[in-house]
Amino acid sequence: MKKDIHPEYREVVFQDLASDFAFLTRSTVQTKDTIKWEDGKEYPLYKVEVSSKSHPFYTGKQRVLSGGGRVDQFRKKFGGLRSTK
Repeated sequence: MKKDIHPEYREVVFQDLASDFAFLTRSTVQTKDTIKWEDGKEYPLYKVEVSSKSHPFYTGKQRVLSGGGRVDQFRKKFGGLRSTK
């Protein structure tokens, strides 16, 4: 392998901003923030807006969209109307 062409692969803490959830994993993501983790060490911190703890699909708070597309909804609402021309 060529030297100095690969990004640094290190341990990083990802923190969900929508919930009080954080996890430690390895990543090449670049960040300027740091956080002190449960083991007492300081790790780079990457903030995310959505994780498995806040995403509607995983939390069970997913909205079910109504069936039918725009045309069906229009026909249901205005289907009985006829032009007078």
